Amino acid sequence: MSDRFGFKPDMDIFKMLADFKMPNAPAMPDMEALAAAQRRNIEAFSAANRVALEGAQAVARRHMEIMQASVAEMTEAMKAMASAEAPQDKAAKQAELAKSTYEKAVANMQELADLIQRSNSEAISLLNTRFAEAMEEVKKLVAK
Repeated sequence: MSDRFGFKPDMDIFKMLADFKMPNAPAMPDMEALAAAQRRNIEAFSAANRVALEGAQAVARRHMEIMQASVAEMTEAMKAMASAEAPQDKAAKQAELAKSTYEKAVANMQELADLIQRSNSEAISLLNTRFAEAMEEVKKLVAK
């Protein structure tokens, strides 16, 4: 005798569940491998952040050095301008100062841009390397 759902009182539900198999069911992923991969992802992000931070600190230090040198140069230039007597000499010194200042500013901006670019490239390289490794890990997990 069975109830309205087709269950008989003497049916062993646990035995039925143990025998039940899903057709074409995917295997459970290796949780240890997934955890290790996630740990490596976090390590890669941490390393990339560390590189980016160190790069930002290097840029800030170099920018400060440039600013200090610029102030010292400007002070010297003002002293030289004050000592020039003839108006033609002052005009020539002003033109030379403007040219020199412009050239140094462009060189300094290029130096800072190069520092930033190197730092960013290194950080991105770390992430790209980890991404490629992660894709290989996924292929291996799927193949199992």
